[in-house]
Amino acid sequence: MNWNQVEGNWEQVKGKVQTQWGKLTGDDLDVIAGNRKQLAGKLQERYGKAEDAAEREIDDWLNNH
Repeated sequence: MNWNQVEGNWEQVKGKVQTQWGKLTGDDLDVIAGNRKQLAGKLQERYGKAEDAAEREIDDWLNNH
């Protein structure tokens, strides 16, 4: 899966995102709305991750879905 697919199918994908990162709320997912930078920012905020760690985690998740 690539990010364009995620962005284009956000309503279907956001459940998988919330399963992967359970600390993200429904409101967080609404704010993210398929925007990768928003997702990385929310991962930093909710999990205390550095920006590069959040980006790597997103890449790993994309490669496995």
